Amino acid sequence: MPQHASPPASPYRLFDVALKDKTPLSAHLWRFTFEGPEVGQMATLAPDQRIKIFFPDPQGRPPAMAITPDWYARYKKQDVETRPPMRTYTIRALRAAAGEVDVDFVLHGETGPASTWATRAQPGERLQLMAPNAAFEGDGGGYEWKPPRGLQRLLLIADETALPAVAGILEELAALPAPPETQLFIEVPDQDDEIPLATWPGLAAEWMARNLGAPGALMIAAAQRAVVPSAARAAPALAEVDVDEGILWDVSAAGDAGFYGWVAGEAAAVLAIRRLLITERKVDKASLNLMGYWREGRVLD
Repeated sequence: MPQHASPPASPYRLFDVALKDKTPLSAHLWRFTFEGPEVGQMATLAPDQRIKIFFPDPQGRPPAMAITPDWYARYKKQDVETRPPMRTYTIRALRAAAGEVDVDFVLHGETGPASTWATRAQPGERLQLMAPNAAFEGDGGGYEWKPPRGLQRLLLIADETALPAVAGILEELAALPAPPETQLFIEVPDQDDEIPLATWPGLAAEWMARNLGAPGALMIAAAQRAVVPSAARAAPALAEVDVDEGILWDVSAAGDAGFYGWVAGEAAAVLAIRRLLITERKVDKASLNLMGYWREGRVLD
């Protein structure tokens, strides 16, 4: 009889998980550890690996989508008022052999489905994650940390939503024989949101507490005083991005290995930093990742 090849594995798939534990890291940042036998089939490709988390629907029912190749098409067909809300997060740590994955949440009260769930959640509660599939034989993407070989100077600017990714990036760099000279600026809600991070002699880190200030203002100020190289050629004209209607997501194109920038946080602030670094300070656009992780007053997912 003829042998039929199995269909290729998809780069991402759904995972059923349950909350094992939640641990406070700072005033607003909590670590949620999820577990499940299927987590052994999960993968992560970079310290800023994005995943989707599906939360209980407006009636409080936990997500229960069938784990099939066409799950997303089925999801999109559901009524937006009744389907499980979806939000984007970062894998902080994956222990596939133990069937555990850590995701850090920023808690800001019962202001949306994710923060509301996280504020109330107790161990044993079930969710679903869309994450990289370890069975996929390729690069499924979903990350932007792609520094050039031989990186010498690094600029990181982030707010609390990108802090889990930044923490993972620093751990990866600290393990190198010769980590790059790094400027790190992190805007957080208040002084009690500082957490321990990996460090080395060439890392200059600045925590910036906005208190009641506008989100992103301190990130913009940090970009103004950061030490950055100017490109030899004129800055290209920047395409306009409406952060109230679209998502700001400029990714690097393997620019000069001497410098690399990774900027993530509130989208309007990242847009201002984009203009500042590229147009005013003439940083090579090819060496920058500029990512609007969230937009104040808007739901990106």
